[in-house]
Amino acid sequence: MSVTLTSAPEAPAAPLTIRRPATTSATQPVLNPWLRAQALNLARHTHALRDFRPNEFGSGAGSPTEGHIGAVNHLMAKLRSGLLRRAVVMQRLSAGAIREPSPARLTRAVTHKHEAHDSVRKIEKIWDFYLELFGQRQSPYGTWLLACDRIALDCYQAAYLGIGKAKSVPAPPPFCYMRTGFGPATFRRGIRLSSLARELNPFPLVQLPYHRLVNPWTLGAVLHEVGHNLQSDLGLNLAIPRALARRLLRAGFGTAVAQTWTRWNRETFCDLSGLLLGGPGIVASLMDVVGRSPDIVYTFSPDAVHPTPYLRVLLSTNLLGRMGFTAEAQRYAAAWKKLYPAPQSSNLPAAFLRTAPHAIALIVDTICYQPFGELGGKRLADIFRFAQKEQRMIEEAANRLGKGTDPGIVPARFLIGAARFAIDNRLAAPEIVKKNFYQELARR
Repeated sequence: MSVTLTSAPEAPAAPLTIRRPATTSATQPVLNPWLRAQALNLARHTHALRDFRPNEFGSGAGSPTEGHIGAVNHLMAKLRSGLLRRAVVMQRLSAGAIREPSPARLTRAVTHKHEAHDSVRKIEKIWDFYLELFGQRQSPYGTWLLACDRIALDCYQAAYLGIGKAKSVPAPPPFCYMRTGFGPATFRRGIRLSSLARELNPFPLVQLPYHRLVNPWTLGAVLHEVGHNLQSDLGLNLAIPRALARRLLRAGFGTAVAQTWTRWNRETFCDLSGLLLGGPGIVASLMDVVGRSPDIVYTFSPDAVHPTPYLRVLLSTNLLGRMGFTAEAQRYAAAWKKLYPAPQSSNLPAAFLRTAPHAIALIVDTICYQPFGELGGKRLADIFRFAQKEQRMIEEAANRLGKGTDPGIVPARFLIGAARFAIDNRLAAPEIVKKNFYQELARR
């Protein structure tokens, strides 16, 4: 059987004529049909790895946008072009081996089949990844993920409206999806992902554990993960570590200490930007993530990307005080130190621990209260302005969430803090808070 491949491989257009076999399985030929099948299989597989259709995953607000589907289809089209060429070659090699089944021709055919199969698996892995991601939007959890999309979008809108200079608007926006596991994660735009066979990620992905979606007052993680994407998209991924290293070295901390704090810059930026975006309740959400057994919380690893968990919360309480929430900062710091009273018993170097308060103050000031050219000469704390009046908005929204009434025009990102305030102050049963949280974000 000959399979013609043009701009895109197609399955046979007309039904095959069914012939009564002249032989039995005991006498039928094997080699030639098998060689023909390799060209047929590859052509059909290439055709099956098709574009996703706009309404394939529903047409509601929670469905993937045309921008997300278009970005994936563009990536798939690029990859399919190579597979199409392999399918054409497979057809030629199979036909040649059937005409002349020499060892050399047969070897070329099976070698190309093997290489084409590896290419198929690579593309199929990517297609399957997005099939699962987009398919989640048709599940009962689609509304939850839509809510997180809207929170992430709100963070981006706040950033790009607040900066002091024009920047090209990134698109598509972040896309949230659910995974089981302990912690949230993100994959930034334009980086190579193993789940995409090392291809470039076309838009930010925010991975959220199921147990956090069930408890939306723990979703400060969304603001943290979006921070990773904002640091890159705003062009701060180099400016922040350079500013930190320069500031710490000038303050006399020494190379080793400066290098360690600088290495931790990404996670520190995301903790601090998340707090500026969401207010005091985000500190409690951070404690949800890092509050584990003492041997983990105290563990010091200068080569890690995350700061020692014990120090992460103290960075946030320092910023909370700088934001004007002195009483809240003191209470969170006191609670944290009561939970973890003996950092000196850990492997935290004594000199590092002793100088941490001074270093933390400098780091918070550098990231949040110094101007950056990438922000149009503005400070991060000016772009994500959060003070007492914003917290009063959150508290009023919390009372409304508890009563099941319209929380009003509060930004989507503030509803995380509102849910936290409602739970902490027992304004309603947890299931009621969860229901009203997702219902409000889904209707926007």
